[in-house]
Amino acid sequence: MQKVFPDPRAALEGLLFDGMTIMAGGFGLCGIPENLIVAIRDSGVKDLTVISNNCGVDDFGLGLMLQTRQIRKMVSSYVGENAEFERQFLSGELELEFNPQGTLAERIRAGGAGIPAFYTKTGYGTLIADGKETREFDGEMYVMETGLVADLSIVKAWKGDRSGNLIYRKTARNFNPMMATAGKVCIAEVEEIVEVGELDGDQIHTPSIFIHRMILGQNHEKRIERRTVRPKEQN
Repeated sequence: MQKVFPDPRAALEGLLFDGMTIMAGGFGLCGIPENLIVAIRDSGVKDLTVISNNCGVDDFGLGLMLQTRQIRKMVSSYVGENAEFERQFLSGELELEFNPQGTLAERIRAGGAGIPAFYTKTGYGTLIADGKETREFDGEMYVMETGLVADLSIVKAWKGDRSGNLIYRKTARNFNPMMATAGKVCIAEVEEIVEVGELDGDQIHTPSIFIHRMILGQNHEKRIERRTVRPKEQN
């Protein structure tokens, strides 16, 4: 199977439709599939449910699709870097399903593993548990959370071979590996494509069976939301 496509638009062809659910890898702006996000924005697809740890910043990452009003609902754990997100949510334009960060990660992992639901102590007795099933185990109360799956997952990797085996680099190995398993179709944006057999099998994070299409990403900005440094020490 030919998995490598010439550009993001070609890789997305035939996959996008209004009202679909998309998982987008990354943590803040680290490890996000920059080129694929821009291509989805440019496609004009709308009424999207997007599952991602956060929604980028106002002018970059998933924040670009907030600007164009293509996202109807976010399933996230952190939203603090995006003023437009706040404005749309408070005005009722954007639906938000808030999750504790570990719960979101486990919901995605469970969806990819075919696990429909699981119990966690996180959120019991808070607004997070409202309307959800609760159950006692060994004298402790737990909240039932459901697994998450998507029509499409878009992930960002450091290296990939032509069959779709992926390696993520450092902090970019965040939500990407689990999201690659939880999409009905997964497209990987990589920084380098090598021939099959060139990757060390012990270093592969996502096996090729989960990857349906790939692109070689171009001109990655790799922005940092907040660059903080401590004052230089004086001798």
